[in-house]
Amino acid sequence: MATIPVNGYGELQEIHEAQDNSLQLLRVIVADSQAIFRAGLRKIFAVEDDIRVVGQAETLPQTLSAAKKFSADILIMEAALSPNPADTVSELLRQTPALRLVVVISKPHEELTLELFRRGAYGIVSRDVEPDLFVDCLRKVWQGESWLDSRGIQWVLGAYRTQGSRPTSSRSKIQLTPKESLIVSCVTQGMKNKEIAVRVGTTEQVVKNYLRKVYDKLGVADRLELALYCLHNRLPEAQEKELPASSVNNPAAAFPAVGELNQAKPS
Repeated sequence: MATIPVNGYGELQEIHEAQDNSLQLLRVIVADSQAIFRAGLRKIFAVEDDIRVVGQAETLPQTLSAAKKFSADILIMEAALSPNPADTVSELLRQTPALRLVVVISKPHEELTLELFRRGAYGIVSRDVEPDLFVDCLRKVWQGESWLDSRGIQWVLGAYRTQGSRPTSSRSKIQLTPKESLIVSCVTQGMKNKEIAVRVGTTEQVVKNYLRKVYDKLGVADRLELALYCLHNRLPEAQEKELPASSVNNPAAAFPAVGELNQAKPS
């Protein structure tokens, strides 16, 4: 094992050499304000042959920098690092779209859990999660699955059922215009109205007007319900043929299938 300074972090990055060069490694960045928590995770992962910590951060700016600097598969991020963790998730995914995020929260929080999941977090775990479950979480996320504890799953499914129970006429026949579809795609990627306006080439007010029309068409009340509607109906995929190939990004990464959620054992 080699130990080298991590520039700008004032701490050390541990580099573990694989015994078997053919072993595919899960590369992890740990971003947490508590040194003892970071050290604890490094100890947990050190005994796993397939998991390597390649970078660390203890502040939000360092986290954004680490996501760019280090080649990693998963970023473990403490929600409390950011005053608005959901916006940070969106920013990180725009900056490094291939990076999968596991967010650590200090206590159960329904609204935050739903918003983090909607913005594209693959895993949401409690700070006191058991070590073996944390390792399981990372491996499942690495495989492209989502990870929530049993309470989180109930919250997501509850929101999903609530959205699905809203009365609408001929949902499956609803068609959006190309511009509406593009705006919906931007919303499912966690973009704000200002960012959508730049992407579409219009103003924030026009984007708001379009969203109101979309909400009315689909029978949803807000961005979360819109995201759940898209998840249920694969709306961006169904409308994609109407848009130029360069206009729509794949929103699937931001909305892992509900059927792929993994239930952690209750602590």
